[in-house]
Amino acid sequence: MKKNLIALALSGLLSLSSTSILAADTAPQQSIQATVEYSQFITKRQVVDQLLADAVSAFKSPARISHAGFTAKMPSNMEIVTNRLLEAYQLEPYRTDLLISAANAQIYNKNVDRAIELFEQVLAVAPQDVDAHAYLAVWQQFKGNSQASLEHMNALKSLNAGRADDIQRIFDTVNRIVATPLKEKQDKAYEGNTAIITLGYALNPDGSMHDILVQRLEMTLAMAKAEPDSLIVLTGGVPRNHKTEGKLMADWLVEKGIARERIIEDNYARSTVENALYSSYALARHDIDHATIISSASHVRRGQALFEIASWQTGPKGITFDTVSAADKPLDELKVPSDGELLGIYRDALRTYGMWSYRSYPLEQR
Repeated sequence: MKKNLIALALSGLLSLSSTSILAADTAPQQSIQATVEYSQFITKRQVVDQLLADAVSAFKSPARISHAGFTAKMPSNMEIVTNRLLEAYQLEPYRTDLLISAANAQIYNKNVDRAIELFEQVLAVAPQDVDAHAYLAVWQQFKGNSQASLEHMNALKSLNAGRADDIQRIFDTVNRIVATPLKEKQDKAYEGNTAIITLGYALNPDGSMHDILVQRLEMTLAMAKAEPDSLIVLTGGVPRNHKTEGKLMADWLVEKGIARERIIEDNYARSTVENALYSSYALARHDIDHATIISSASHVRRGQALFEIASWQTGPKGITFDTVSAADKPLDELKVPSDGELLGIYRDALRTYGMWSYRSYPLEQR
């Protein structure tokens, strides 16, 4: 009898919010619907576990969608991720990790105001939470709320001066990069050990390379011939039809006459964050002094910011970066980054730095 009452109570608590969530996501091929009847579970732990499993399912499906400068999840599915996490939080109100994960799902959906509300809920429970203050310092700055951002930076300084210094360094890095004009070709020679880094792009369903990726490779080929001593790092590992970007890019360059021993393939990175994290070890191993990043014009600034941040921990000490842009859009249109591009830069900068976006097992991802 007691078990039945618990099940009925939990079912009643969740049914209203679940119904409203599902009703909001009726567009075809845009959402993953739960098929589990929560009332079958007996304990609160079982309900929370199933809600998190539903969040993981929505997060993983459908597969990534890709544009020249952005690889992401379907927005409607990220709404489901947020709502399932918040339903779990209603049952486990000490789990502030659920709030942080839900807030970052909203960042993915470009709903920064909603994310800020959720990060502030974290501070209402844990006013000394260093991560929450760091997130709020960044996102209030992004929204143009300088005073609010400064308040969180001051809180960070009192709680963890090192973290405050790192967030300020991220601000300075991003500001410098977005103020640097984009260019379509290398305009100077660099001393020391140099590298060319070409960022991958999602393959076509049949496993062939997209025209955007070929455009990046053509630019890589020209630079590789002009700089015959430069190492070449090719990074991209989202498989399609049992093929990866890194391997296909390497084969393409070798067919064009580039020596394979110059090439390092990264066939594992699934995002720009992982491009930077994985490739930074190759740069450190070969003691690279300067690296040029090649990607689409709408993407290279994010790439440079992430590679610089990744190098803070791996080295090599003093390494510098610049970019060359494959013009997916006229460069004049991209002189000032859009809010969407800047959001992506800050979001992924924090992830590269080490602040995991999703930290609620089994939904865990940097």
